[in-house]
Amino acid sequence: MAILDIRQRSGYLFLGVMLGHVLLISAQVNSRSGVPVLEAVTFGVFAEMERVISAGVSSVRRVWTGYTGLRHVKIQNDELTRRLEEAQIALQQQRALADRTRNLERLLDLRDSSKLNTLAAEIIAAGAMPDFRTLTIDKGTREGVRANMAVIAPAGVVGRIVTPSTPAAKVQLLVDRNAAAGALVERSRAQGVVTGGGGDRLRMDYVSEVADVRVGDLVVTSGIDGIYPKGYVIGQVESVEKSGTAYKTITVKPAVDFTSLEEVLVVLTPTPARERAEGKSE
Repeated sequence: MAILDIRQRSGYLFLGVMLGHVLLISAQVNSRSGVPVLEAVTFGVFAEMERVISAGVSSVRRVWTGYTGLRHVKIQNDELTRRLEEAQIALQQQRALADRTRNLERLLDLRDSSKLNTLAAEIIAAGAMPDFRTLTIDKGTREGVRANMAVIAPAGVVGRIVTPSTPAAKVQLLVDRNAAAGALVERSRAQGVVTGGGGDRLRMDYVSEVADVRVGDLVVTSGIDGIYPKGYVIGQVESVEKSGTAYKTITVKPAVDFTSLEEVLVVLTPTPARERAEGKSE
């Protein structure tokens, strides 16, 4: 083992001596350009290493630049998206405000044109059962609202107050299956009673067979029920059918779209029929 180690050391020493001679000779021997071979080789090796390192650094720089550029673009896109969403929300708010303003203008026109004492109210809830059609308004007894007061809108008759409370009141819509109103055909003055059925249409009963009623006629309140003021629009005749020997059954399309109501007027002024009834009760 000792002999083998001596031989290995001798071999390494020999290689080291030979490598030293080669380096010394390279340092003394010039290339064609006059530069020592050792210097030229060393320069070439280091130059190649610098080229590889520079290429790697450039690649990393390009990747980083691209990443930061994309990140900046994403930030800009997110900001533009946020601004667009805010603009859309603002547009919707402006549109809703414009619609509400138009509704209030029509309501004010109705209040100013009528000779009745009315109270503006906002709808805050709607009944959940389809057969019992009701709404809840934000005005109650503290504002003077009482049971059986009529509720109207610019388009026509809405219904009547059925359950007043201090802060709010429930309104029975004219299309409720338990609702009814005295009515007459505006053109011919034929009288009858309009009743609801829980759907989107009204029925006018107890109209004489000889009465002049045509499709398209306007049906208005007669005022004889003691709830609704006389002459307010109920709807338009949609169909006329014979019912027995003495009466006609008339289908009426309501003038009011009950699904889109937002504000209404409560009629505080009692009708003449209600005033007479209240006077007798006293």
